[in-house]
Amino acid sequence: MAKQITRRSFVQNTTALAAGYWVAGGVQTAESKSANEKVQFACIGIGGKGSSDSANAGKSGDVVGICDTESKRLMGAAKRFKGAATFADFREMLDTLGDKIDAVTVSTPDHTHAVAAAKVLSMGKHCFCQKPLTHTIYEARYLGELAKKMGVATEMGNQGTSNNGLREAAAITQSGGIGDVKEVHVWTNRPIWPQGGPRPASKPVPESLSWNEWLGPAAERPFANGYHPFAWRGWWDFGTGALGDMACHTFNMPFTALNLRDPVSVQAVSSGHNGESYPKWSQIHFVFPATDKRDAVDVYWYDGGKRPAASLVGKPLSGSGALLVGTEGKIYSPKDYGEEFEMLGAGNQPMPKPKVEYDPSPGHFREWVRAIQGGKPAMSNFVDYAGPLTETILLGNLAVWAAAPGGEGKRVDWDAENLVAKDAPELATIVRSEYRPGWELAGNVTASAPQRDRSLLGRRRD
Repeated sequence: MAKQITRRSFVQNTTALAAGYWVAGGVQTAESKSANEKVQFACIGIGGKGSSDSANAGKSGDVVGICDTESKRLMGAAKRFKGAATFADFREMLDTLGDKIDAVTVSTPDHTHAVAAAKVLSMGKHCFCQKPLTHTIYEARYLGELAKKMGVATEMGNQGTSNNGLREAAAITQSGGIGDVKEVHVWTNRPIWPQGGPRPASKPVPESLSWNEWLGPAAERPFANGYHPFAWRGWWDFGTGALGDMACHTFNMPFTALNLRDPVSVQAVSSGHNGESYPKWSQIHFVFPATDKRDAVDVYWYDGGKRPAASLVGKPLSGSGALLVGTEGKIYSPKDYGEEFEMLGAGNQPMPKPKVEYDPSPGHFREWVRAIQGGKPAMSNFVDYAGPLTETILLGNLAVWAAAPGGEGKRVDWDAENLVAKDAPELATIVRSEYRPGWELAGNVTASAPQRDRSLLGRRRD
């Protein structure tokens, strides 16, 4: 019979929620705001998710600066945030406003996440950054190290982390509610944008777009339809494909439940790609070693219309979801955010949920604001959660890059300690990219060492 898990043990086991912060004494360096003081926010990117992120900032304090490369969008936001200074270049905004800012949201295309967030952190400002935290694995490690050094409150925008359903499913798994989990399947309905084609023909830059600032750290190229404002996700230089778009959501519950950090190998099958755009579909196999809290786990990712066998749950699968297969049962979450799940027993018959305890969230954005005000770190803080989750997910894109068209790519053996793909030097530029002059990472930290206390991860079983 599965043992009941306590609130205390869940907090300890759920990928060591913010343990690194508590060991270090919590938020130390940056000045905390009291619950009665208004937080002064600046917002980088105010379209797409930036619209809701900036709205949340406005509800939680005062928005004193907004930045967007699209002038029409920027002017529209200026009407909502009366008195906020407006900028097209986040570097200029941060340098100009300086001490007037307490915290910054980063809601831009993936390729500018790390450069923007690193500058924010290096100034000692609290930072909220949309998912995936970064464009490359190296950047994820770097931001974790920098956030730890600066002692600021951080959070990534994988909102499902705050769902009670996700936390309950993780607690049930950790309590042994479905036995030993050896196999996980995660799938998505992405991409829902054009992907897998050649670079589009160049076009004149729209008058309302600051193209140089939109490119940011990416290599120069002419403007073309199909990059801005949405389909950038499908291009290697700007996005992270279907995996980067949705895995920080759909992979989130299994990651929390099983501490899926630092896989030892990853291998992909895909439709192939041309080095410009991600493939139309891919399937990726991650291998995670055993720890002292769980056995080794095989994780399978599917996108572009690929899915696991419906026989695994005994009914048609949802368009996206996650499935944990244990020796005594299964947990099936049929949506992206982990807010709903069911348990399946023998013959895929419904299985009652054991009673477990977990810490409910006050709300995702509120977790970050609470940390700014001196409370405990957000669950998806950069150091202990968002950085490691992003590293794991983006490792899949190394395998996607290596996959031959329509066939099986080489197995990538991963050295997490040193951020190196063993015997695959051709993948080094995918692990760590180069930046245009003037757009480098701020902060001057070393990202080759682990960004967290590895004793928290458990020991490898013989």
